[in-house]
Amino acid sequence: MRVAESGGALVGCVVAETPSPGHVRLSAIAVRTSVRRQGLATQLLVETVKAHRASESPLISALANPGDSALSRLLLTCGFLGTRLMRGSGSGFHIHYQHKSRVAYLDPDSRHLVPVSDQEQLAESLAPSDHAVTALVPLGDGSAFEIARFEQDDPATLQSGEAAAGIAFAGSVLAAITFLLGFAFTSTRFPDDVRLLLIGATFSTVLSLIVYASASGELARIRSNSFGKIMKWGNVLSEYGGVFPFLISLPVTYAQASGNPWTTMVLALVISGAIAWYERSEFSVARRFRRSPGELTLVVLTAASPTVGAGLVAANATSWPWTTVLVVTLSARTWLYLFRRGAEADIPERRQWQIRQSP
Repeated sequence: MRVAESGGALVGCVVAETPSPGHVRLSAIAVRTSVRRQGLATQLLVETVKAHRASESPLISALANPGDSALSRLLLTCGFLGTRLMRGSGSGFHIHYQHKSRVAYLDPDSRHLVPVSDQEQLAESLAPSDHAVTALVPLGDGSAFEIARFEQDDPATLQSGEAAAGIAFAGSVLAAITFLLGFAFTSTRFPDDVRLLLIGATFSTVLSLIVYASASGELARIRSNSFGKIMKWGNVLSEYGGVFPFLISLPVTYAQASGNPWTTMVLALVISGAIAWYERSEFSVARRFRRSPGELTLVVLTAASPTVGAGLVAANATSWPWTTVLVVTLSARTWLYLFRRGAEADIPERRQWQIRQSP
């Protein structure tokens, strides 16, 4: 129960119950008449949903009489959708509302209005599983529910495509790192510490390929609801163990091949700027996790590594300290995202396989 008080008096409450694991049902939403239309019910409902979403990803549902426009409008405003019409006690009907935990796409050309009083038409409109109540709108002769059709996706196909894309990406990165590593072994002037860095990148990328293959097995036959966790491991290992060491080693390789310090530093600055932009963009793996102020130092060290490393090699200086700092930085970021952060973008599994014990 979540309550609101004003001047020591109870003015509103939301009551939720858990009839089964993973299912939260809102059984009561009430606000004192004198304080209505002030957003109090919306605040209580939003906080209730947020509290349950913070620790798990349950189904949050509620029932509302079609004639109770205030309650229907409140639920629709707070992210609920009316998915079906359910027969109540006697001859009455109730709309089953549920809170959507993931993004769904509706067809803008497949929407229609059903008057609130026409329960027969409402039941017919909600009969298909891909139709739902999305809004309550005013009409000249009353109110009407807006019924929209949502595009149905196939979670298994989406996850299969994601795993295949991860395997293809990691394989391409591995081919590029292997080529660069071959050049490093044929050059007598190539720093040994950078060779070791590329060997570590090869190992990490191969490991990410194995992880992506495990994700395919999880999707195809294991079904232990671990697909998202496995993909997180593959994404983090391929990025911070493979992609970044490869990109940071490019100016070092160019410095050895060209021997021109000016063009080497220009290339290194361009790569540092590109990494800094990528870190701030929406495409970065780091953007999928919650960030902390201390993480900014690791981001700066990662972006500055190409310039520092290329400068040391171009000046024929010792590069071991730079390599050590880079390895520690990438290892710290890998540890941070794998063990100190939750799922990517805090998005739960797209598909939860239900495990039942046979009697």
